[in-house]
Amino acid sequence: MCINMQNRTTPTPELIDKGVDRPGDDRSLAQITLLAKLMDSAVEIPGLKTRIGFDAVLGLIPGVGDIASSVVSFYVLQVANRRGASRITLLHMTFNILCDWIIGSVPLAGDVFDIFWKSNQRNVKLLLQDEGAVAGVHRSRTGDKLFLGGLIVTLLAVLAGSLFVTLFLLSRLTRWFLAE
Repeated sequence: MCINMQNRTTPTPELIDKGVDRPGDDRSLAQITLLAKLMDSAVEIPGLKTRIGFDAVLGLIPGVGDIASSVVSFYVLQVANRRGASRITLLHMTFNILCDWIIGSVPLAGDVFDIFWKSNQRNVKLLLQDEGAVAGVHRSRTGDKLFLGGLIVTLLAVLAGSLFVTLFLLSRLTRWFLAE
C-alpha cells in the first residue's frame, strides 16, 4: 500500500495553539457535512421526492425543537470560524440561521419552511465556497473571535425573542379556546 506523503501537512505549533484546522484536515468538514445532512435532508418523503431532516421534525416541538436544532447551527458556525471563514461568510451563515429561526418559529408554516430552506446545508456550502475562493490558512484573530461572539449573542437574543413570542401566542390561544 502506497501512501502519498506530499499531500499531508504538518500543523505548526501556532496553528495548534490557536485552534485553527490544518489545510489537510477534513474531519471537521466531514462532521458538519454529515450533521447538515442529518438535520436538513436525512430521509426522503415517499412520492414527493423531497427530503426532510431532524430540523423539521424537531420544529414540531415548540421551543425545545428550536433550541435543539440551534446547537447544530452554532457548531457549524463555530467550525467555519475555526477553519478561517471570512467575516462576510460568517455573516451570511448567521443570516441563514436567523431566517430559519424567525420563519421556522411560526407554527406549522415554519416546519414546512424548514423542509425547503435547509440552513445547515446552505452554511456548509458557503463554507466550501469560501475555502475554495481563498488559498492558504486563515489565522483566527481576536477580532474574529469577538465578531463570532457577537453573532452568537445576536442569534441567542433572536432565539429567546422567538421563544417568548411562541409561548405568548400559545398562552393566548389556550385562553381563547378555554374561554369558549
